[in-house]
Amino acid sequence: MKYLITTAAVLCATAAWAETPVLKVYTYDSFVSDWGPGPAVEAAFEETCGCDLQFVGAGDGAALLARLKLEGARSDADIVLGLDTNLVAAAKETGLFAAHSVRADYTLPVSWSDDTFAPYDWGYFAFVHNTDMTAPTNFSALADSDLKIAIQDPRSSTPGLGLLMWVKAAYGDEANAIWSGLSDNVLTVTKGWSESYGLFLDGEVDMVLSYTTSPAYHLIAEEDASKAAALFDEGHYMQVEVAGKLAASDQPELADAFLSFMVSDAFQSIIPTTNWMYPAVTPTAGLPDGFETLITPASSLLLSPEDAAAARDGALAEWRNALAQ
Repeated sequence: MKYLITTAAVLCATAAWAETPVLKVYTYDSFVSDWGPGPAVEAAFEETCGCDLQFVGAGDGAALLARLKLEGARSDADIVLGLDTNLVAAAKETGLFAAHSVRADYTLPVSWSDDTFAPYDWGYFAFVHNTDMTAPTNFSALADSDLKIAIQDPRSSTPGLGLLMWVKAAYGDEANAIWSGLSDNVLTVTKGWSESYGLFLDGEVDMVLSYTTSPAYHLIAEEDASKAAALFDEGHYMQVEVAGKLAASDQPELADAFLSFMVSDAFQSIIPTTNWMYPAVTPTAGLPDGFETLITPASSLLLSPEDAAAARDGALAEWRNALAQ
């Protein structure tokens, strides 16, 4: 009898587990880290969905698309969260994404109209440094200096790709000359953002490719005002991070619910002090104290998804040739 009762209990538990729908979201590693938005987003969404939200870290942002291309329609993912405007054209070409129905009053610096990808945050790329040094004010000044920088690989990292687009948007046909000048400054190229930022914090490099919002983390979370982002005369390239639903998802309604939740106050209020970016929809309570201290670029640079896709191979070749010298 005891065996029968135990077996019945296991069967009931298994049935209950089987009835809980699972929503699987591919994203980048820092999103699902203990200090990233993932844990708080998971808890908040699961309170409303009656589901099991599972985040899967897949390296840095650009690695997400590579993994998805490899898996194709067989992918277990229902949603991919962490692509950006430099990758959405290539993502659409895969034919793996479905249209969404998200509606929101975005507070992005640019207008947004895309029926495949919905934005959840944005920011500007920048070189972060310690405040006890005089930072260069443009790429030419950086190239003329003895400063050592850490950047990310554009083939695996969205900030790395963003830097290529930044130089290309600012300098056009002169981008190759800028990269030639910067080659001596690049101490290392890491696969992802976390590795390079760690090198900066360890004092291995003078500056690191990151975001204008990165100093907010040190100021708010650590009460440390010793980090700043260098303001460049050329302007700063913008990143808009997005999420999209997979056409092959076996939980399409739940995926739609998550994307709608993504632009809600519950999700957006988590972003500033976990992902350390600007939310796509400003929360009701506004931005946290400390964000007002961040630099504001004089001009915003952003290539359209189509132009970014067209420029990518040429920009990558310029970068590889310069760093190989």
